[in-house]
Amino acid sequence: MDSAVIIDAVLLAAVLQADLGTTRTIDRLRILRPLVIAAVIIPMYLKAVTTTGNGLALELAAGVGGIVLGLLATGLISVYRSPVTGAPVSRTGFAYAALWTGVIGARAAFSYGSEHWFSHSLGTWMIQHSVTAAAITDGLIFMAVAMLLTRTIGLGIRAAQTRTSMPASPLHAA
Repeated sequence: MDSAVIIDAVLLAAVLQADLGTTRTIDRLRILRPLVIAAVIIPMYLKAVTTTGNGLALELAAGVGGIVLGLLATGLISVYRSPVTGAPVSRTGFAYAALWTGVIGARAAFSYGSEHWFSHSLGTWMIQHSVTAAAITDGLIFMAVAMLLTRTIGLGIRAAQTRTSMPASPLHAA
């Protein structure tokens, strides 16, 4: 599960660097960078995706959880046209940073705890439910990537909408 912690650290740094602040330009690089990160993460870390049983259900549930968290993150981003350049920009604050830090911190705590705090209980649960460690790791990766991609797609859609419909004022940010 160390791979999930590495991915979490990379995602947190990338997302907060790109998004945190009051006037962050939404350009092609800002949309493409998370897609490249996901394209690198998936083949590097996903080894044996479970395709049946409870392991598959766990991976799917984690992916859906990532989508829900990504939608929540997207809702915490204000997108508007810059009054100076007319280009789409975004604003995020404490709630956005707290969401990403909390989610990634919880995943890191789970990864650490699975080896140090509750390994026996988790192992027993895994045996009882026929879930492998790989399925749990993949589920954590699916959650992280789904959250990142959902936020990126949402940001891209909202930026495209501002080019055509929103006034150039942060007071009208959605």
